[in-house]
Amino acid sequence: MLTDEAKKFMLKTARNAIENYLNTGETLAVDPSEVPSAELTEDGACFVTLHYNDHLRGCIGSLQAHRPLIIDVAENAVASAFADPRFPMVTKAEFPEIRISISVLTKPEDFPVKSPEELLEKLVPGKHGLILEKGLHRATFLPAVWKELPKKEEFLQHLSLKAGLFQDGWKDSDVKFKVYEAIEFSE
Repeated sequence: MLTDEAKKFMLKTARNAIENYLNTGETLAVDPSEVPSAELTEDGACFVTLHYNDHLRGCIGSLQAHRPLIIDVAENAVASAFADPRFPMVTKAEFPEIRISISVLTKPEDFPVKSPEELLEKLVPGKHGLILEKGLHRATFLPAVWKELPKKEEFLQHLSLKAGLFQDGWKDSDVKFKVYEAIEFSE
């Protein structure tokens, strides 16, 4: 559980990290003594998503907790703004209009299925974030993506394409899945 105060602090940290990088080219140093709750100093995984004029402008994150959550927020905010290969770097002119969303993830768990039909049956739209893995191919969609792709087959087809597979790659017998949930909040 994240308090409202913790969520506001995370959003403020993400915005400050991007602004600091725009102005100095350096990563924001987060002072642990300023963190309002202990949960933010524990290892956590998050994605930071940026929107500009209601369009996706960047999204980078961590699937596994490997550093303090507040550090993950700051680092992923900067990466979303300046290192998402799908977009040019955020500019100073755009920055005031950028809207930030954060998704704090639960630990991904194996999601074994014996068939595409079983996957369709077990997958819960709006609740599950999904990781698809096949060999060196890997991709994820956050639970928030269900808002844009509410049909299960469409969700899975787009995830397959994102992973570099054919549209129906999710049906292959050697594909593995993991699921997670997320606490999502925005400016």
